[in-house]
Amino acid sequence: MPEEIFDVVNDLDEVVDRRPRSEVHRLDLKHRAVHVLVFNGKGELFLQKRSMSKDTHPGVWDSSSSGHLDSGEDYDACAIRELGEEIGLFVDEAPQRLFKVDACHATGQEFVWVYQCSAEGPFALHPEEIETGDWFAPSAVTAWLETKPNDFAPAFALIWRMLAQRTSLAG
Repeated sequence: MPEEIFDVVNDLDEVVDRRPRSEVHRLDLKHRAVHVLVFNGKGELFLQKRSMSKDTHPGVWDSSSSGHLDSGEDYDACAIRELGEEIGLFVDEAPQRLFKVDACHATGQEFVWVYQCSAEGPFALHPEEIETGDWFAPSAVTAWLETKPNDFAPAFALIWRMLAQRTSLAG
């Protein structure tokens, strides 16, 4: 399978180059990603536990769905694609945009648009991407993050703290 090609972006999130995934990560180049937070009718958040085969942050808990933009892809299209690929949630339009995170160390130099949607599951988890997943009350996620931050991917931890500052969703 050919290696994924990512758009490399500058500090303003403008495309300046295209490079293979491994090179983008090895050289710590700025690129793009999405994170989608899926809540159910009870207000619980679905979290995925990343597969141990992932090249970054294996075996930790992360957003419901997340992934890199392919070269030439826009954020909304990526959010739709990742929901389908990772958890088998097929949607016709992009979920609600919440906020954008600037590229930084915690995100792995990714500019990230964070989205939110509602669904009840059950989900069809992609076994190469996700070890398991479960629903959690937002207050439980906040408490867990405070006591065991290393259980989570750094980007999710940052996103959850930012969400708590902006809304009441993070409990």
